[in-house]
Amino acid sequence: MTKAALRKIYKEKRKKISWKDKECWTDLILINFQKLDLPFINCVHTYLAIENQNEVETENIIRYLKFKNPGIKIVVPKINLDAGEMKHYIFNDDVEMAPNSFGIIEPVKGEKVNSGEIDLVLTPLLAFDKRGYRVGYGKGFYDKFFQQCNSNVIRVGLSFFDAEEIIDDINPYDMPLHYCISPNSVYAF
Repeated sequence: MTKAALRKIYKEKRKKISWKDKECWTDLILINFQKLDLPFINCVHTYLAIENQNEVETENIIRYLKFKNPGIKIVVPKINLDAGEMKHYIFNDDVEMAPNSFGIIEPVKGEKVNSGEIDLVLTPLLAFDKRGYRVGYGKGFYDKFFQQCNSNVIRVGLSFFDAEEIIDDINPYDMPLHYCISPNSVYAF
């Protein structure tokens, strides 16, 4: 199936998730995330879930990583739409946040972090396949970002749904995930 078809299908599927299912599935995703045999993480990049898109929340995973890796840096993206890229900022209680033109909450300003410092990326997605390729919202921000990261960065997708067999229209610049976590499974690629 193509990215465009999958994007349409999974946006609809996510709209139909009940609050109760979302809460239960989020807990199961955390349990499955804890099964990953990760090295010590110094810096994690995380998206902040878009509420009206019914994305997988990352707060519980961040709390777990903070417990497991005291002193960990939490980094969130700020989109530069004109340049088609993301900058990365330290995220803590002191950072002023505001919605961008897509309705995504992001830092107004703050301390920037270089992509090369990031050890783990919690990656948003709509769908993914059994090879680790993902379908996002179609702007290419994460694929560009992945190319700027160091070669050891661990890319982890979070999904309420299980893998599709194959995404038909993968491009040379598409970078696969290393893992994808769903309520039912831990996928390793």
